[in-house]
Amino acid sequence: MTPILLDTHVFLWALAAPDRMPAPAWPLLRDTANPLRVSVASAWEIAIKVQLGKLQLPTGVRSFIGDGCRRLGADLLGIDLTHLDALASLPPLHRDPFDRLLVAQAQADRMRLMSFDAAVARYDVALVPMR
Repeated sequence: MTPILLDTHVFLWALAAPDRMPAPAWPLLRDTANPLRVSVASAWEIAIKVQLGKLQLPTGVRSFIGDGCRRLGADLLGIDLTHLDALASLPPLHRDPFDRLLVAQAQADRMRLMSFDAAVARYDVALVPMR
């Protein structure tokens, strides 16, 4: 199967606000045939939100990300120069730098992106269909 890259909000909802997750997403997240990925960009975004007081975690960022990846059976995806090349070629359709990097990673590594952000859907990226 093609790996699924989780948008930051999907990762957070799956772990801390499961009632916010659309019901069709759960079978995909639980199916071990779907390799799941969480980007270091999401970890960075979470750390910034914690620092700014916009997000509270039950543990430190490192523990939260590591435990969360284990709970979901997801692998942590690093950022490499191929991803940055893809990022540099993206049109400016979305202002969020973390979302743009996730789109670039999904494109460069041929992954499906699970996101419920309408602005992300404007990019030429394989999205996980939820309807």
